[in-house]
Amino acid sequence: MAAQVITQATPPGPTSSSPITSVSAPTAQPTLATGAGAHLLTRLRLELRGTTFNVDREAIMSLPESVLLCLFPNGLVLSRPEGAMGTENDEEEEERAETYYVDFDPDCFTYVLRFFREAQEHFYGTPASPGGLLAAQQHLLDAPPPAAHAGPQSPAFLAPSAQNPLLVKQAIIVLREELEYFAIPPKGDGLARTDGNGRSNDHLLELKRECGRQLLDKRNVFTALQRNVNKENNIAEQHLIDMLCMSGFDREDTWGYRALEPARSCISSIALVLLKTGIVHPPSGAANGQVTIDHAQMATAQKLLLFWRKPARKCWWDGIDLELPPLSGAPARKVRLWSRRVWTLELSLV
Repeated sequence: MAAQVITQATPPGPTSSSPITSVSAPTAQPTLATGAGAHLLTRLRLELRGTTFNVDREAIMSLPESVLLCLFPNGLVLSRPEGAMGTENDEEEEERAETYYVDFDPDCFTYVLRFFREAQEHFYGTPASPGGLLAAQQHLLDAPPPAAHAGPQSPAFLAPSAQNPLLVKQAIIVLREELEYFAIPPKGDGLARTDGNGRSNDHLLELKRECGRQLLDKRNVFTALQRNVNKENNIAEQHLIDMLCMSGFDREDTWGYRALEPARSCISSIALVLLKTGIVHPPSGAANGQVTIDHAQMATAQKLLLFWRKPARKCWWDGIDLELPPLSGAPARKVRLWSRRVWTLELSLV
């Protein structure tokens, strides 16, 4: 059994025996092109399933790589040809801006934008309330490693800000789940079936919808993975849960956003958590309080930098039984539900 619990998104090998199924990565990383000599756009207009967003370029650039891949699988041009550049102000530019149509949940997009904006304001401050956490921890930037760790083999995570971006950037753990589910009606069910072309009839469609509603209510982040750990006795997966819980998650955490995808037996979920770096700020209003650092916690946090701009994926199958109530004339029944879960883990620095 492989010891690595979460792997970079690479095509699976034909003879792999790892319990973690690698998921084929998209053919290219999200490309945000800014052609030479062109006018760099300051705002973009996105239409997500009928909802329009006018978003600053900087906000788009700060989004996680895995989210950008969903938004712009074919890349995005962030500039206008030089000949098209006029003297318009931001409002005129916004009126002339090209609309990009994106198949992505607008409520999820709102959740991500809001979390990232609030995290930045808390760390860097705002014009109305300048300073933020960064200003309070300036003295840590050039502090030498503690004596216990000093020496030629001193770990990089104890180095000044030149080697440790966690001292000068707000780090956010991004965990996404794509869940596809497949409902198997009990034997002898004469109502839920498919036709000769494989299309589901109304009874089977209603059965799938009810399964989706029940899965949607199961919002705990780690329940399914912990169930797999208990079933397979997979120590590596347990270490993944432990690492995430030491870095900012709680074992009872729920998904920050979770929703059914339209016209699909699929649920998309995302959780965003501030990385616990070990930098401890005194309570607000405390007199003569000084920012301190827990170097053991910082060492744990540094491990998550492996996932900075390098989303990693993990895939597994999960089977459970659901008790369905009477539906469309069908009696109450037990349905076997198989779910294919794909986790994407990433670290963002803003």
